[in-house]
Amino acid sequence: MTDSQETSLYGGHMPKTSNPASQTAEKPIPSKVTAPGILARKGTGQKILALTAYDSPTARLVDEAGFDLILVGDSMANVVLGHATTLKISLDQIISATRAVKRAVDRPLVVADMPFGTYHISQEETLRNAFRLVREGGAQAVKIEGGQKRAHLVEALVNADIPVLGHIGLLPQSYNLRGGYRIQGRNLDGAEGLLQDAFALQEAGAFAVVLEGVPTEVASAITQKIQIPTIGIGAGDGCDGQILVFHDVVGLSVGPQPKFVRRYANLADEIRKALGHLADDIREGEFPSEEESYSFQGELPTEWTKD
Repeated sequence: MTDSQETSLYGGHMPKTSNPASQTAEKPIPSKVTAPGILARKGTGQKILALTAYDSPTARLVDEAGFDLILVGDSMANVVLGHATTLKISLDQIISATRAVKRAVDRPLVVADMPFGTYHISQEETLRNAFRLVREGGAQAVKIEGGQKRAHLVEALVNADIPVLGHIGLLPQSYNLRGGYRIQGRNLDGAEGLLQDAFALQEAGAFAVVLEGVPTEVASAITQKIQIPTIGIGAGDGCDGQILVFHDVVGLSVGPQPKFVRRYANLADEIRKALGHLADDIREGEFPSEEESYSFQGELPTEWTKD
């Protein structure tokens, strides 16, 4: 590309990249987070930082903030695609989103959710779908919902060299079966069932387990009793780490938020303001300005036609 070509589109010279070696010398590249690395966090007191992402720009920001694990979650169905539940997301959509996330990051562990219906029919189909998430999407681990009744699938995946993040408690994919999003483990029987679920996933080889919608006391007790890390969402502060949905955290999700969500920004309001200013500038002829426009070299003929 010539110098004139570089300046023609942007109105200025393209920025020069600095020496990668000097960048490395100034700021060491953090170590890659792996599934065994997450497992090794157990008992260290170092919290596991996890967040969802569904595209490259978001994943890059999550990485830059120092998070250890990015979940390409089926929550994309709700916060990106506008569905009422997670049940509508397809395997191809998760693969596409995982591929976009993986392009943007190197350090965080990228985990892909296995959507509803991709691990419910047979072990063979579960493996086939998980292989697609790894091969086509670039996922470095997968997540499936369920405890004891999914343990055999977790074991099969691990035996096939695919790390698995378990998920027990409130299971969004069981929305229809449970009649909505219901907190789990509120009584002794429920708490005991969750503990057995956690033990089953541990024995099956999961490197960690998400505890969603579980009373603080129950989640803390499970965390203390099992040997793999727990990552909480709506499970109190006694877990080995925490995960939330990106759009909830930055104020981009629509509708009422779960009790456990804490908003750290309100980007929706900022975007509305920005778009409102743009619309006003267009209506009033203030955008684009001369500085934001391109000029023709020479003069157009007075009677300019295609001929």
